[in-house]
Order: sequence, then C-alpha cells, then structure tokens
Amino acid sequence: MDHPMFAVPEPPPPPPPPPVRDPLAVALGNASLLGIGYLMLGRRRTAVAAGAVTIALVSVLVSVGRWWCEVVVLLWWAAVIAHGWRAAGGRTGGVAVRSQRITALAVTALVLLAVGLLRFDASRIERRVAEAREDGACARVLSGGEDVWFGHRVAGAPDVRRSDEAVDACRRLRTAEAKLIAALATGDTGSLRTGFGTLASVLAEPGQGRTVATVLDRFLGRLPTQDACRTVTVTDWLRLRPPTRNDLDRSATAVARTAPAALVGCGDTLMKADDWEGARARYQQLLDQFPQDGRTDAAKKGVRQATLSIELANVRTLLEGASDDEQPEYCESPAKYSGAARYGKGTNRALYYGNDEYTDRLPGRWRAKDAAGAVLVVCVGEQKLGSAVQTCTYRAERTGKLSQVTFHKVALPVKAYELRTGKLVSSGKVQIGGRSCPSVIRSPAFASPDPDRYVKPSKGDVRAAFESLIDR
Repeated sequence: MDHPMFAVPEPPPPPPPPPVRDPLAVALGNASLLGIGYLMLGRRRTAVAAGAVTIALVSVLVSVGRWWCEVVVLLWWAAVIAHGWRAAGGRTGGVAVRSQRITALAVTALVLLAVGLLRFDASRIERRVAEAREDGACARVLSGGEDVWFGHRVAGAPDVRRSDEAVDACRRLRTAEAKLIAALATGDTGSLRTGFGTLASVLAEPGQGRTVATVLDRFLGRLPTQDACRTVTVTDWLRLRPPTRNDLDRSATAVARTAPAALVGCGDTLMKADDWEGARARYQQLLDQFPQDGRTDAAKKGVRQATLSIELANVRTLLEGASDDEQPEYCESPAKYSGAARYGKGTNRALYYGNDEYTDRLPGRWRAKDAAGAVLVVCVGEQKLGSAVQTCTYRAERTGKLSQVTFHKVALPVKAYELRTGKLVSSGKVQIGGRSCPSVIRSPAFASPDPDRYVKPSKGDVRAAFESLIDR
C-alpha cells in the first residue's frame, strides 16, 4: 500500500535590502522640485504629492504674479530640500552614492539654469516693454509682450506681470483710439464718451502718462475733420466735458483751435441745405462763445442771412392757399420779412390777394412775383356798393314802365401790410369809378331792373383807385 509523500517546505525569500540612502543626493534631487529625491528613497506617493503641491504653487504664481508668491515657492523649495535631507538620515545616516549625487546635481542644475535664464529673459523683456511705455510707443509694448511664454511666467512672474499690465493698457488704448476715430468719422458722442473713459482709466495707472498722451495727441491732431458739422459735434462734446485736472484737459485747446472755423463752416453747410434754424444757431454759437475771434463778422452776416431766410420761409407759408374767394392766412396773421424794401416814395411793388377781377387789371410793374421782391401784401375783400355816381331813368321796351337806376362806384375793402415790418399801413375802402348810365341795361323779362348797379371800370379806373396806395 502506497503512502503519501511529504516534502520539507522552502523558507520564504529574504526581504529586499533597503535602498541605499544618500542624504545629499536626496536633498539635491528635491531641489529640482521634480520629486527626484523622494524617488531615490522609494517614496513614490510622497514624490507625487510633492509634485502636486509644486504644480499648485506654480499655478498660483503664474496667475497672480506677485512677489509673495515667489517667496512661498522658495519656502516650499527649502522645505522639500530639508525634508529630503532628514528623510535620508541627515548627517548621521546614509552613505554617499556618487552616481545618485551626479544624477541629482545634473537634473537640479539644469532646472536652476533654465529658471535663471528664463528669469533673466523675462527681466529683459520687462525692461524693453517699460522703455517703450515710457516713450509712449504702444506698438513696441505690444511687440515686446508677444515674446512672453509660459516659461517666462513661471521663472519671472513679477516681471511678466508688469509686462502684461503694460500690454493690457496698450490694448485698451488701442480700443479707445478706435472709438475716438469712429467718433470723428460719425460724430457719435457715445464713442467719444467711451474712448475718453478708457483714456482716463489707463491714465490713472502708474507710468501710463506718455502712452495716453500719444493717443490723445493723435486724436486731437485729426481735428478738424472734413465735415465741419461733425467737427462741431465733437468740439461741443469736448467743451462740455467736465474737467478732470489731468492731461485729458488738453482737449480744451483743440476746441479753441478748431471750433470757430468749424462753426462758420457748419453754418454755411446748413444754409446750403436750407436748414436755416440750424445755421443761425451755429453762427450765433460762434458769437456767444468766441466773441473775439476774427470770424465774428462772417458769423454776424450768417445770422442775418439765416434770419432773413427763416422770415421769408414763414411769410411764404402764410401766403399759401390763397384763391379768388379766400385770402391767405397772412391777411389775418401778418409776419415780417426784414429783407423787404421799406414802404415809401416810388413804386411799392405788392402781392395782391382776393378779388382777382379787379387786381388782375393792375399794371405789371406794380406786381411782385414773390415775397422776396415785394414791399406790400395787399388783401382785397369782396366788392360792395360805393358812392353813388349817377342816377338814370330807363323805360321797359315791352311794358313802357319807367325805372330809376343809380350807379355806384365799386367799393373794395383793402388791407395793406408793409412786408418789412408786418405792420398794417393802410386799412379802408378803395372806390373804383367807371362808366355809368349806359344806353341799354338788361334785366329779366317783365322784371324791373335793380335800382342800384355798379359802374363799369376800365383798367385806368382800377389803376387810379389803387395808385395812391402803390405809387407814391
């Protein structure tokens, strides 16, 4: 009968020998901030944790860029070096391992060399950007800022932060300048407000005086624009801008330099466009704001011309809508046209309204074609019986009945207004004479003739009636 066989168990393998510890190598490895020292100790988790802390601190350093962030990173750097030294036994423990020391020294030296070079380059970029900022050259500032990359932000965060601030300011100034140029092109005061607001905010930052002054000089140098009225819009806004007691107040000098000519030019433009109210306002603005300017004579002339145009347009409006039966609004609400000639000696040409049956017979030289050439506006009402001229007896052919007929002058109510002042210069009746008692008069069959009839005026009779009013 077979019996099971039993074997003597083999002893477990001996534990691996502990890693050789070189405190100096570990400290040098940790000085790279890459966790190499912990890896030499076999502490992978500690190396990963230290790397995570390093990444977090570098992220804060890059995003904040303050000097105290660098101090925190330096303290962490010193802490991991010290911790690695102690973890490896310090002075009393560990052995010297040449290969570890060479490796740690090489890696750390490369890291420190890279950091040093990047920090030096970041400082050089910052100085170049600062010089460009002091010269007011935003193009150079922006060009210098393009050379910055992540390595500079890690190694020279404070310097890069100062460069970034200068670059950001110049970008804002470019936006502000674009707004100001748009305002010159369109007259948009909102763009002016935004542009000057940005200039003010950048000017409040240290060291930005020259950059702001350069943008402001370029803007003011573009005044006046080709459009005088657009220039007035811009200079009006600049004039009304509250003083800020800084370099931006220099815009007031541009107002004094460009506004007078622009106001006259804008007035002239508006006159050509028949915007007489606007033109007069611009001319008057020059007289009010710049009374010592050499263009005041032109402005006064412009105010006069614009006023005359406004008055003439108003008179023409009041004279519209007249017909043979209806008089224009002017006859009830007269207005003046200061450019008209005075009513006085000589022939006073007039505009006649109402009762064309008689006024159309007046001489052409007594008539004005338009209010611009008239002296008077004559409003003529409906005819009425005037003074009796002659009474005649008539016999009806069929019945032989006798009738008495009295002939009267044509009485016309007349109001005459001096156009220059709009004042009533004559009001009453004009009586027109003419032929009376014709040999035959006609009336309806078997009806007696009207006992009162008008004389039959000739052109001469009509002229004689109006002559004292028109030809003095």
